[in-house]
Amino acid sequence: MNESLESALQTELLAWRKHLHQHPETGFEEVATADYVALALQGMGLEVHRGIGGTGLLANLTAGDGKRAIGLRADMDALHITENAPGRPHASCTHGKMHACGHDGHMAMVLGAARLLTARPDFNGTVRFIFQPAEEHGRGAKAMMQDGLFERFPVAAIFGVHNMPGMPAGSFATRAGGIMASEDNFVIHIKARGTHAARPHMGIDPIVIASQIVLALQTIVSRNLDPGLQAVISCTEFITDGIRNVIPSNVIIKGDTRSYSREVQAMLEQRMRDISEGICRMHGAECVFEYTHEFAPTVNSAEFVDVAIRAAANIVGKDQVDAKVQPMMISEDFGAFLQVVPGNFSFIGNGVALGQGGIPLHNAGYDFNDEILVTGAQYFAEIVRLELGAE
Repeated sequence: MNESLESALQTELLAWRKHLHQHPETGFEEVATADYVALALQGMGLEVHRGIGGTGLLANLTAGDGKRAIGLRADMDALHITENAPGRPHASCTHGKMHACGHDGHMAMVLGAARLLTARPDFNGTVRFIFQPAEEHGRGAKAMMQDGLFERFPVAAIFGVHNMPGMPAGSFATRAGGIMASEDNFVIHIKARGTHAARPHMGIDPIVIASQIVLALQTIVSRNLDPGLQAVISCTEFITDGIRNVIPSNVIIKGDTRSYSREVQAMLEQRMRDISEGICRMHGAECVFEYTHEFAPTVNSAEFVDVAIRAAANIVGKDQVDAKVQPMMISEDFGAFLQVVPGNFSFIGNGVALGQGGIPLHNAGYDFNDEILVTGAQYFAEIVRLELGAE
């Protein structure tokens, strides 16, 4: 791309990104966001399909007579976080909501790819630009698929990226197999018998029972999971209805688990249930155990990892591409798409230094690094040219 075209693209990307950052909307409420994205796509001459999975949308671009189609996905939702960035001219205009995860940048990059590909449609087939709602809580991908996303708009593969603070700006990282974990949530309700703190023998103490459960749950990973596999069990909330001189009747333990396969998910759920119910039964208390699957693991297909690596190398050079990045225990709703169609998810470096892209995700001071916008747009366009090369 020559310097003048890159400068023009950068200007357009900045305008999109900063507008989206200033007007954040959270999951399934992305009405104005969808309007804005749809208008940008329509301005490129694309037909936009709205209302897929609530506020989701999709636009198609076809070149040549090729029958193959691939998808490029961006997430749209913001977080319930109050932005803390004094002096930032494009800060959120909505109190209590901000793009603290960079979805504003992800949308701008996919719009940028659409701009590049409409300007130079040197491929043979169809690219589908997919804008997904409600990623943060793992609901949007399923909602779009339940609305017939892939039946109405089939794809041979789907591609996505997420910016990553702590990685050098504009570098790429991916891997074959599991790259991000599932997230499952659990609630363990211990129903016992409260009593006066001075007369514990008159009751059944749920705090003692719950404490034993919390400790016992930590043995699952160390004693039931193959050491070559990975999982995390975290108890994050411990809630009682007791007071200083009253042993409570109820304790609720909440938390989540992370893993990379359905088999491990199933094992964690069963062992947690067995331990919780068994300890409660041993003490004469009742246990109500709830376990929900929030995010699927994100598992890349080896074939499309190779495509992503080649595309990234073509844009930034081989030395800026990590093809075997260490898996992360964070979760991404993109994993739900990959359970239905093959594809690849990659990380793009947001920067290392604070103030230059290094502020962590989900931090009130976070901002997407605008220096990587053109790189991300070019990467997505290169994916299309490699996967849908002229036959």
